[in-house]
Formats: sequence, structure tokens, C-alpha cells
Amino acid sequence: MNFAIVASKKDPAGMNIIKELQKMKCKTPIYLLEDETVYSDNIDKKINADFIIFASKHQSIKKVKTLTVHAIGNWKKADFGGRDNIICNTSALVLKHFFQELNKQAQNSKLDNYLVSLESTHHGPYIETPCLFIEVGSSIEEWNDLNACRIVAETILESINNFKHINKEKLKIAIGIGGPHYCPNFNKIQLGNKFALGYIVAEYALPLTEQMIKEAISKTKEKVDCFIIDWKGIGNSEQRKNILNVLEKFNIKILRTSEAKLNSF
Repeated sequence: MNFAIVASKKDPAGMNIIKELQKMKCKTPIYLLEDETVYSDNIDKKINADFIIFASKHQSIKKVKTLTVHAIGNWKKADFGGRDNIICNTSALVLKHFFQELNKQAQNSKLDNYLVSLESTHHGPYIETPCLFIEVGSSIEEWNDLNACRIVAETILESINNFKHINKEKLKIAIGIGGPHYCPNFNKIQLGNKFALGYIVAEYALPLTEQMIKEAISKTKEKVDCFIIDWKGIGNSEQRKNILNVLEKFNIKILRTSEAKLNSF
């Protein structure tokens, strides 16, 4: 698989990650954008790659120290780039590999004060090449934390170099539904050795529709084996009933996060 790395010149975290990659003599092509990454629709038309990695800042009101990985696109309205109701292609296997490597690098560097987490699928840009975002957050203090940016750079480099060696055969490809934006239950599953999660629909993006699931299935590079529901994070009984009604139309196995966590290792 041919990877490419993209960052914005306007993004201090992205540029710090790129500088660290350059120190490491990264051979993967790097593309620097004039505009913010989330608004760089169709940038893949100028990039020759099978998979694009966006190195970026993460921003939140709570300013939690975070290192995150996530698939991109919009389940509803495109408030931060991309297109309404459209998600971007991704690979659950690549996402899992990057997330596990990010955790490994953070642990090895004893970066205990950062939350290492998946995020639910959100924001732009819209591109057709499979992609992910890997981010440092959530304020200017963290964006300029060279240790955190180095860990992300090492994650990118190691993940690219070692992706061909991962054991793909035993992994079940999954779509996650429910729970909060930072996905604590899905984090535990992604760190295990049985399931690879691609898209995650957080509780705030509900109600679930058939079109959302069609999007997720068609844009996951691998064949989807199961849906995993964060049962306590999908609202009331009516919401749960709606989710089950939608998912049962696809004849794909349905699990709860409690079941998946028991079988993740």
C-alpha cells in the first residue's frame, strides 16, 4: 500500500509532526496545504497514494490533552468541512494498526498525561482516497508540545513501515454505534486482537438511518463482519429499537460492546 502524509501550513501541530518526520528521514511523500486540512476537499486528486494520513491538531472546548485517530466524514450536516451526510473511504485494518501503534508509542514514552483515544467519525475534508486523521490536542499548548508531536510522527512512521506485517486474517471488521465522542468502550475493543473498527457513529449523531449504514459498509475497504453497539450509549428504548430495526436489514452479526470486549483478547 502506498501512503501519503498531508498537513496544513496553518496548523502548528501538523507542522510540528511533519518537522519530526523530516528529522526521522521519513521517505513517505509529504504534502503541505495552504488551507486548513478539514476544508481541503478533493485534495487527493493531486496526490498519488492508496491511503492518505492527515497529521493535524485536535481542538476541543474542554482542552483535554489528547492523541487521537479517527475515520472522517459527516453523518449529518457538514459543519467542519466535507459534505452533508457523506463519509470518506477508510480501512478498518489501517485504523486499528495506527491506534495500537499510537498507544504503544505513548506508553513507551511515558506520556501518561495524554488521553490516547479513537474519536467517532466526524468532519471533512471530502476525498475519495481512503484516509484517516491522527491528531494532537486540544489547545496551542499541546500543538507545540514537541514530545507529543514526536510520538505521533513515530506512530506514523512505524505504522507505515510495519503495516504489511500485521496479521489480518483473524480480525473481524466492525462498525461501532453509540457512546460518547471519545469512544472509551470502542478503545478497549480496538486495542484487542479480534476486532478492527473503522467508522463509529456516536450517540450525538443518532438517530441511525439505513443510509448511514450503507455508507459505512460501502466505504470500508474490507468486508464488514459485524456491528458493535455501545448498548448503554444509544439513548432510550425507542432509540435502541430503531437501531436494531435498521441493522437487522443488513444480515450482519450484531454484538454489544460488553460481548466484544470479552472476546477481544
